[in-house]
Amino acid sequence: VQLVESGGGLVQAGGSLRLSCLVSGRTFSSDPMAWFRQAPGKEREFVARINWSGTFTLYTDSVKDRFTISRDNAKNTVYLQMDSLKPEDTAVYYCNVAPRNGVTLGLRTPGDYWGQGTQVTVSS
Repeated sequence: VQLVESGGGLVQAGGSLRLSCLVSGRTFSSDPMAWFRQAPGKEREFVARINWSGTFTLYTDSVKDRFTISRDNAKNTVYLQMDSLKPEDTAVYYCNVAPRNGVTLGLRTPGDYWGQGTQVTVSS
C-alpha cells in the first residue's frame, strides 16, 4: 500500500492550498480516508475524514467551514482544500487510510497506512 501526498507549501495567512493524496495497492473506493496533521512539538491530530462514497464527512472543530475533504474514486485520490489558512494551521499533513469500522473504533481513529507527509507553512 502506498500513499503519496502533494500540494503543500508556503502561503500567507488567508490564502489557500489544495493537498492531494494518491493511493495505490488497495481497493481505494472501499476505504474511508482521513487527513491528520502534526505541528512542531505537538502530537499528531485528526483533521478530516470522508467515507468511501464521499457522502459523509467529519472535521475537527478548528477547521470547520475552512477546509473541505473530497475524493475521486476514479483517480484513487483524496483531496484537502484548505481556505482561509491561519498560522496555527502550520504542520506536516498526512494522508491516512481510515479504519472501515470507524463507528466502533471512533471516527477520529487513524488506520495503519500513512503517507510520507507534506509540509504546510502559513506565514502571518
